[in-house]
Amino acid sequence: MKKWMVALGLLSLAGTAFAAGKPCEELKSEIAAKLDAKGVSGYTLEIVEKGAAADGKVVGTCEGGSKEIVYKK
Repeated sequence: MKKWMVALGLLSLAGTAFAAGKPCEELKSEIAAKLDAKGVSGYTLEIVEKGAAADGKVVGTCEGGSKEIVYKK
């Protein structure tokens, strides 16, 4: 039981650190690769300040949640 608690704690810390520290360009590249693999074309991905996505769909957040990646078709 104790090992499970330690493992769960480490996983949650690693997940939080991973999500908080992801550079925007890296995440944008990963999202673009996934879209391309699904055959999506004619789209743009734009990095904007959080809350500035007026005419697109937010598909990711980066740099500690201070910026968002917006998908536009």
